[in-house]
Amino acid sequence: MGIFASISNRVLFVVNIIVVAAFLLACINPHINPENWPLVSLISLAFPFLLILVIVFFIWWLLVHRRWALLSGIALILGSGEITDLFAVKFYASFKEPKQEGSIRVATWNVARFIEMVRNNNMGSQTRYKMLKQIGQVNADILCFQEFSSSVNPDWYNNIVAVSKGLNYPYYYFNHDLDGDRLFNGNVIFSRFPIADTGMVRFPRPTLPEAIVFADIKVGEKLIRVHTAHLQSNQFRKEDISKIQEIKGGKGNILSNARHILSKLSVAITHRSIQAEMADTIINNSPYPVLFCGDMNDVPNSYTYKTIKGNMQDAFLQKGFGIGRTYTSLSPTLRIDYILADKNFDISQCKRITTRYSDHYMVVADIKIR
Repeated sequence: MGIFASISNRVLFVVNIIVVAAFLLACINPHINPENWPLVSLISLAFPFLLILVIVFFIWWLLVHRRWALLSGIALILGSGEITDLFAVKFYASFKEPKQEGSIRVATWNVARFIEMVRNNNMGSQTRYKMLKQIGQVNADILCFQEFSSSVNPDWYNNIVAVSKGLNYPYYYFNHDLDGDRLFNGNVIFSRFPIADTGMVRFPRPTLPEAIVFADIKVGEKLIRVHTAHLQSNQFRKEDISKIQEIKGGKGNILSNARHILSKLSVAITHRSIQAEMADTIINNSPYPVLFCGDMNDVPNSYTYKTIKGNMQDAFLQKGFGIGRTYTSLSPTLRIDYILADKNFDISQCKRITTRYSDHYMVVADIKIR
């Protein structure tokens, strides 16, 4: 090996050490409360990319300098728990559309206010129609929607009626706030099974009137408690997206743009940590078997996800394959919508429906009560 090659490999190994250190920090990140270290917690967003780099280094050193591959190999072993939360491996499971006897089909979807709220025939209204058609085709027993809107103004869409009567969901619970023009926004649970009780707890507000809601649903002779929530988003506006694109393209004032985006991310992740702890307490106080279906606005390698998930089963990890992206913008690594079930359930199958009607994909799972 020449001197130049030897120096290059040593420099690469130093870079490898830095990457491994960042990777291991990302692995312990879910156990770090963002209230204390908000900027450190943002490393969860980089976890998939750090994992790829660690794997690349591992393969490279196996070919070039086997002993140095040990560093990345140990890191991969130490981070195996986080890797299995990121990547589902049930590649052999195909989703069977006919429901099995005794199974309950559950769907969750951030519907982005159904795109269009005013009655008309523009592209938004056509998309809304396609969304309602997709909901009908899924034929779920329980629906959980976030960013749901409905209005009693005759010039606006009444989506409560469209789903409850149009798609045969006679039971529902809709928590909402008045949003002008008799338009209501919030989270909603629709059910084809009777609802025995409902409840709602408001999250502390920075910007949004969000809450975690639940419905006690009677399935046969048993009651189950279904929760849904929409946790604090990053509140990215058009100008923020523009700044992100500038950073990606190496244009504009990269330092200023990065500082602005990091500031918004750190504020949002701090609020989510508080909301996640509230959700965890509410879920653990349930007297019935628990399902959580919602938009956490956070990835699996995060304090938010780990806090809410606790000992529950992640339907996608149990029966899906891959990273399972559910947010359509920014990055292919963003799985932020989940169906979680406690140990009183068996998860039969799970899938995403990757239509780009909303900015989120619908997640569907079939479960059975043990």
